[in-house]
Amino acid sequence: MPSLKEQVAAALSKLSMPGTGKDIVSAGAVSDIYEKDGKVMLSISVPADKAARFEPIRAAAEAAVKAIPGVVKATVALTAEVAPGSTPPKAPAQDHGHSHAMPAKNGIPGVKSIIAVASGKGGVGKSTTAVNFALALSARGLKVGILDADIYGPSVPRLMGLSGDKPEVNEDRTLAPLENYGLKVMSIGFLVDEETPMIWRAPMAVSALTQMLRESAWGDLDVLVVDMPPGTGDVQLTMAQQVPLTGAVIVSTPQDLALLDARRGVAMFQKVEVPVLGIVENMAYFICPNCGTHHDIFGHGGAAQEARRIGVPFLGEVPLEMKIRETSDAGLPVVATEPSGPHAESYLAIADRVLDTLAGKPERAAPRIVIE
Repeated sequence: MPSLKEQVAAALSKLSMPGTGKDIVSAGAVSDIYEKDGKVMLSISVPADKAARFEPIRAAAEAAVKAIPGVVKATVALTAEVAPGSTPPKAPAQDHGHSHAMPAKNGIPGVKSIIAVASGKGGVGKSTTAVNFALALSARGLKVGILDADIYGPSVPRLMGLSGDKPEVNEDRTLAPLENYGLKVMSIGFLVDEETPMIWRAPMAVSALTQMLRESAWGDLDVLVVDMPPGTGDVQLTMAQQVPLTGAVIVSTPQDLALLDARRGVAMFQKVEVPVLGIVENMAYFICPNCGTHHDIFGHGGAAQEARRIGVPFLGEVPLEMKIRETSDAGLPVVATEPSGPHAESYLAIADRVLDTLAGKPERAAPRIVIE
């Protein structure tokens, strides 16, 4: 019996590639086919100036794959190839009544607020901050979910102690988010092996993210926290432009290089009219466990100064602390496992300031937690 990948290729070979006299498989337009537990993902490469014409083929390909026995989920994306020296086609103008209106954004049923946790670069502790921030919101009595939008480097499954677990597919073919520590959790990391590299073009990554966001059974949530990938690329822009984000929290470390990238992240959200709820300074300082000496390893106060400079709230500092690293690596996030400890206090204070901002309350003094 042919494998599922072979069945998918056979189904796709029945679809013609316009202008070539070949089917889409023999024309070389189909990417490597990824299959795991009945979930199939692939992309179709098309000319950038004709991408809109290929939407019916993309839809037909997705329907053909879904019809194969054993397939529980199918994701087919279009990858637009731009010829060297050519100009990518402009999106058609839309009449919204005035020239500066933003396109309408469809909400997520049952989800009241969506908060993005973002950073201008990797390595600043964004995912650890996102998980503990989500847990801090939950500790304040809110119903909270977290979506791991970092398609290329998903880390939320490990941080949430859910590595190796798989979501179930409901009768309506939506994915059932996994749950731990009172949070609903969805990540591409649940659908692929932890060490599998995600060698996907941006359209395919965006398509997979959109499916996880809109085809997951989130239920009723007060807040969905989105752990964004680092930087300001296609995935970030898609989230900012197509999802009604309540606001964004920017995570940075104190040094100038990190703040330069954080500045770009703030600018991106401002350009697409997403409120910046504030900046968090992670790894702000280190207290030596032996002598108690305070060390500003990456400098100090840079994020607070940057927040004042650009006129957004400074949400507070999180120390560079071994306890936070150890609990994160073990899937035992500190806010969930040591909620009364000094390390959790910093995340709880940050969550309180974000909630105050959303409620329109006066800003509290930014928390500065000192570990004795």
